[in-house]
Amino acid sequence: MPDLYFARYLPLLIHIVVAGGIACAIVALSYFIGQHKYNAAKMSPYECGMEPVGDARQRFTVKFYLVGMLFILFDVEAVFLYPWAVVQKPLKAAGLGMFWFWEMLVYIGIVLAGFFYVWKKGVLDWNRQGKAEKI
Repeated sequence: MPDLYFARYLPLLIHIVVAGGIACAIVALSYFIGQHKYNAAKMSPYECGMEPVGDARQRFTVKFYLVGMLFILFDVEAVFLYPWAVVQKPLKAAGLGMFWFWEMLVYIGIVLAGFFYVWKKGVLDWNRQGKAEKI
């Protein structure tokens, strides 16, 4: 291996250092030069319009986190539909049109089976109380 192997990465390192330096400088200048005038209008709730009530560190039920994780899971699965749509023309041109179609139908079927399983388990039902929640 030549002695100058890592020298090829020097421009990348310089780019990262310069970009990080500029970002830090902009944030620091904004902090030191910017005005810090707090008033009631500036500190009011922005878009929701509701005044915060209670502690910010309140406990949420497990259903809240389950729905959040399921949203991420199904969202990521939906993202896989975009590459499938992009390769549609090349696969049809190669004579794999029906394979392309049935492959994605199986994928969508598996995703829907997971969705119906979650739905049947009652994870998406916010109003129903579980055994531990009934008092």
